[in-house]
Amino acid sequence: MLIYKVLRPAEWADMQANGQTAGAPVDLADGFVHFSTAAQLAGTLNKHFNGAGDLMLLACNAGMDGVVWEKSRGGQDFPHLYRALRMDDVIWSRPLPQGPDGHDPGELE
Repeated sequence: MLIYKVLRPAEWADMQANGQTAGAPVDLADGFVHFSTAAQLAGTLNKHFNGAGDLMLLACNAGMDGVVWEKSRGGQDFPHLYRALRMDDVIWSRPLPQGPDGHDPGELE
């Protein structure tokens, strides 16, 4: 199963330059890297990235070490990564442009 991380372009560039990231400011504040499942991604984009401009979408394996499933928005279990996200964790990445109706992640997995 794949899980998804959304990064702003500067956060993605920083991760590429450093080989890893502790995440976005919200991740740093919460102490873990937030991920979403395919079913949760649209809600995450609407709630946290509405109007954020172009983004990057990263796909990772839900079974990577450090992932813990915890209750969050709406009582759903969300994947949280309790370590830095490394470039070698990323299975694929792609731009996620903002269109007139927001961000459309398209086909996943």
